[in-house]
Amino acid sequence: MELRNKVALISGGSSGIGEAIAQKFAAEGATCAIIASSNIRKANKVAKGIKRKSKGYVCNVTKPNEVQATVDKVLKNHGKIDILVNAAGVFYPTATGDTKSVDMNRMVDINLKGTWNMANAVVPHMVGRKRGNIINMASVAGVVALPSYAMYCATKAGIVMMTKAMAVELSRSGIHVNSISPGNTESPMNADIRTDPELKPVLEFMDMLTPSGRTYSKPEDIANAALFLASPTTGKAVYGANFVVDEGFAAGLFIAS
Repeated sequence: MELRNKVALISGGSSGIGEAIAQKFAAEGATCAIIASSNIRKANKVAKGIKRKSKGYVCNVTKPNEVQATVDKVLKNHGKIDILVNAAGVFYPTATGDTKSVDMNRMVDINLKGTWNMANAVVPHMVGRKRGNIINMASVAGVVALPSYAMYCATKAGIVMMTKAMAVELSRSGIHVNSISPGNTESPMNADIRTDPELKPVLEFMDMLTPSGRTYSKPEDIANAALFLASPTTGKAVYGANFVVDEGFAAGLFIAS
């Protein structure tokens, strides 16, 4: 029960990696505030499944006022926020020369600004308590380039550096700030690549570049890394780190024979 009596606020907690983290944290004793982008039923379903007085919320992370109102509501309902996990994000191609401004702005607003908005709203509470833990979800695409995904790479690289800067700024206030960079991980946002016959060449290409031979990690693998960082035991000395959990994808050039 590494997280007994802890309260974790998890954006993007209604599906994919965020949901797996909520399940892992609850299994270790935490109460979770599950944020969905628009569907409260999805958030409530996860909260009901993990129990421990967890609750669902809806919040558009691109809107600072809405984020602040949600954080205030969580504090009213649960009394504190010990852990913030920023798992809300979007993933789609942004080919250079063929991407609309609206698509570029949406990527930046959700992935990069959304992470900042959540942290900006929660940090004053953590500073006041002289303790806290923030885990930002970056990506292997923040450390290696993916063609046709320039804006996704840029937002995730931005999260890695934002994490380091926040860690340096906030560590003396007792706040741990770290990031996780998942590689290909099974989630609703990439279900088409894993299941659509027309996208089989993409899947085969990813398999060719993955040293471990397991092209897609499980969300639970990423949740285990989040637990390591959130735990007051294993994460005690970790500040400003970026955990790359990617089946070896970013380690170096690998072409399966």
